[in-house]
Amino acid sequence: MKPIWIVDDDQSIRFVLEKALLRENLATRSFTNPRDVLTALTSANDENAPLVLVSDIRMPGGSGLELLEKVKQKFPGLPVIIMTAYSDLDSAVSAFQGGAFEYLPKPFDLPKAVELIRRAVEESQREQVAEERMTDAPEMLGQAPAMQDVFRAIGRLSQSNVTVMITGESGSGKELVARALHKHSPRASGPFVAINTAAIPKDLLESELFGHERGAFTGAQSMRRGRFEQADGGTLFLDEIGDMPFDLQTRLLRVLSDGHFYRVGGHGAVKTNVRVIAATHQNLEQRVKDGAFREDLFHRLNVIRLRLPALRERKEDVAMLTRHFLQVSADQLGVEPKRISDSALAWLSNFNFPGNVRQLENICHWLTVMAPSQLIEPKDLPPEVEVSGPEGLASAPSLQSSSEATGLDAPGTGATATANAAASTPNEASPVWRGPVGGVSPGVLPGGLDSWEIGLEADAIAMLASGRPDVWDALTRRFESRLIQAALGATRGRRIEAAVKLGIGRNTITRKIQELGLE
Repeated sequence: MKPIWIVDDDQSIRFVLEKALLRENLATRSFTNPRDVLTALTSANDENAPLVLVSDIRMPGGSGLELLEKVKQKFPGLPVIIMTAYSDLDSAVSAFQGGAFEYLPKPFDLPKAVELIRRAVEESQREQVAEERMTDAPEMLGQAPAMQDVFRAIGRLSQSNVTVMITGESGSGKELVARALHKHSPRASGPFVAINTAAIPKDLLESELFGHERGAFTGAQSMRRGRFEQADGGTLFLDEIGDMPFDLQTRLLRVLSDGHFYRVGGHGAVKTNVRVIAATHQNLEQRVKDGAFREDLFHRLNVIRLRLPALRERKEDVAMLTRHFLQVSADQLGVEPKRISDSALAWLSNFNFPGNVRQLENICHWLTVMAPSQLIEPKDLPPEVEVSGPEGLASAPSLQSSSEATGLDAPGTGATATANAAASTPNEASPVWRGPVGGVSPGVLPGGLDSWEIGLEADAIAMLASGRPDVWDALTRRFESRLIQAALGATRGRRIEAAVKLGIGRNTITRKIQELGLE
């Protein structure tokens, strides 16, 4: 991890912070004056820049506020904490106007100072992820004619900054196309920032897009740049744009029109230069007719439309993608990549893949963890693929992608039915964990782990590998849903009795049923 830079002419302050941060496993680098910091920053780049800068405000040889200004010019996303023994209003105002992350008066409570630095570290890491450059972007694979058409379109758009609308089913790789459009555009040296508008609650989405000022709402303890500011000079990818709340569509239209917006709680317009690429799996024309999507915004976004084919439309790519994902999974786990037999590939190639490429990737993660031998045979494939075989696949249970998983199946099907059936048996067998890449049979496997635990681990690995930011919440929701549904099945819907069996309060089970949508 990058170090935290501490700038203070007081040796005791430096010593105390160094020791406290060392106990938190946070590396530090200390300076006694701003001149040395500026010298170090001159040769710094994205690799060796500080994670957080903690600076005194008054030091011999320079001011912390002047240092703040120069640091922000080179690293605008770097969180800077200003310390001072002179806790006057002018210093606080100047610090925040200069873009400081927080203002820390001396003498400070050490645990609170460490907690503040921890928050700044989290903010810095969030900025790094959001502004990741395209040098490490994964390559797009595909020999099918439908994918070659996509590649040609990306080539034609390579010298353009025009707005692009990408359509295609969930899991078909719309973000990869957006990244490729950025990587091969005049903005390639700028940041690529992606946001899934459907994955963020409505009351947080405005702040996530446009940022907020300190004190704009409860919990806004510091000024925060939104995705539009993070993407300045680069590309902003708005995934699932069809789910954007109607009132926010008006604000988005304004930004697309003149490049100006206001942070939440702000009074000064912020100017940004961003290329917008949007994506959706929905029929936006129909949403416009239904009054759920602004027609003027639709025309702003729909300058160039690029349709991404579903995986079932490019089955000749399944073998190549499978081998690629097995190699990627092995690299992530640090194991030898598994090979797949021609017969197993034939089964996969004939599967309809309702979850598209993301689903195939999850299957490969599952196989890397679950397949017993180095050579994958048809019998090793997840049950949803295996039970269908090359024929009759249309009626096969769908393999849900981890990024699409809601934690709930349709009543009487899939994991819900399995859990309820298990819970209603005389011996009250444990419910079976059936993740987005296939279920596993109940029982104990070698090593003492229940099979549902192995399945849970496989799902977690697949979701973590996909970069999904809410793995804990998503898996917890699914786990709680299965437990509650199993208990309700065993008690024929009697909530109080189900709560007693689960060992939780009746208010808790009522609240969980509402939160999880199990009414």
